[in-house]
Amino acid sequence: MSFKRQLNGIPEIRTFFRTNEQPIYFFGPTAFNLLGIDRWVRNFRYVTYYDSWDGGHPRVFTPKNKPYVEFESSEQINNYLLRDPEVQAYLKSRGGRPMIAMVFFDEEAEELCRELGYDLILPPDELRRRLDSKIVTTQLGNEAGAPSVPNFLGRADSWESLSALAIEHELGTDLVVQTPYGDSGKTTFFVASQQDWDKSAADMVGQELKVMKRIDNKAVAVEACITRHGTIVGPFMVDLTGYPELTPYKGGWCGNDLFPEALTPEQRSHAIEHVRRLGDRLAQEGYKGFLEIDVLVDLATDEVYLGELNPRISGASSMTNVTAGAYADVPLFLFHLLEFMDVDYVVDVEEINTRWHDLAAVDVWSQLIMKEPGDGIELIHAAPQTGTWHLDDDGSFAFQSVSADWHDITTEDEAFFLRVYAAGDYRFKGADLGILVTKGRMQSAEGLTAKCRTFIEAIRSRYVTEPISDAPAVMPIAYVK
Repeated sequence: MSFKRQLNGIPEIRTFFRTNEQPIYFFGPTAFNLLGIDRWVRNFRYVTYYDSWDGGHPRVFTPKNKPYVEFESSEQINNYLLRDPEVQAYLKSRGGRPMIAMVFFDEEAEELCRELGYDLILPPDELRRRLDSKIVTTQLGNEAGAPSVPNFLGRADSWESLSALAIEHELGTDLVVQTPYGDSGKTTFFVASQQDWDKSAADMVGQELKVMKRIDNKAVAVEACITRHGTIVGPFMVDLTGYPELTPYKGGWCGNDLFPEALTPEQRSHAIEHVRRLGDRLAQEGYKGFLEIDVLVDLATDEVYLGELNPRISGASSMTNVTAGAYADVPLFLFHLLEFMDVDYVVDVEEINTRWHDLAAVDVWSQLIMKEPGDGIELIHAAPQTGTWHLDDDGSFAFQSVSADWHDITTEDEAFFLRVYAAGDYRFKGADLGILVTKGRMQSAEGLTAKCRTFIEAIRSRYVTEPISDAPAVMPIAYVK
């Protein structure tokens, strides 16, 4: 769909979306990733498998007839939703040619959308999969002048061959090894000895490897949008990683802190430059729209390096789209929509990046991605309600009100909880219990803050479960960053 009139600057873009008639949908296990975009975009809806509001959110549609399915991925859930007769009837009843956004999709989703007459407003799966390789990211970053942590790319079939190559490339023998695809929490290996190699050898042998010098680093996440006018860079946020209270996966992502001191001014400038260079290089590959990039800061040398690339909407989108920069202009995701709606528009990317850089000095947001860390399988009889919760002076944590999203949270004592698994579902190792968002910091130099731990304990205490021994097979549908 195209529009003849040119949109000149942010005010006209904002008005355009306020009056939008094009039906746009986000498909996913829950509405988490783009929750709140409906505040900005008229005719934006969420089609989800799990109804976190039990029918109470006016923009969320969940099919009522859902027989038990052993899903193994978010892609399978999205394909299930695309095929579902209730979903198809809902989209048809609202008219127009639907535009569909997702986090995870595959060739099957692309084919289903073609058959159904939907527009999948994402880069092609084939391109996305190629760029998702950590090997390809490293190569393109090097070409663009956005270097990774000192590394070499190659293969190894033993500790002896790996360590010999590492010494040859002057990396030492305390190494971080990554395979090309997958969540970094499950495909990143810390190898400094024969014993370390033996633990993960089956996952590394036969794979193309990225072998890096191990550094003491700070990992920060940032989202960007590649537009016809250049790459717009969102806010930087520090990862929460591997906390056993939140995830059973060592190195697994479990949240973000967005705050002014996430990077020093010099680090921020270097990081923005790396992201823009990589974005411009990806544009040459035919990529456009939303993406997430991890940046690593070497705490010993202050060097800023390119980390991983996630060519898609991500788990950090929830933070990106609620910042001061988003409210000063429009959420970053709206530039993605402009690209795929083929709208003729003009913006000054330099001006936007400068303004958002300056506004980063005033923002504080945090989120926890809460997975079940314990073993065993339990049937859930009751779960905490989706909405706004409040931490009182006496330490009690009480439900305050049903709310559509976290955009109205204003104090550190308030939190929005988005429930995933509800009564009748199962709690098991790795299960996504929910996401908690607040205006206060969740992490300090010493680890999780005391208030963060209070939030975690309070939410977990609201679950009423029963251990069972004859449960069906279960598979976590992870919110991978």
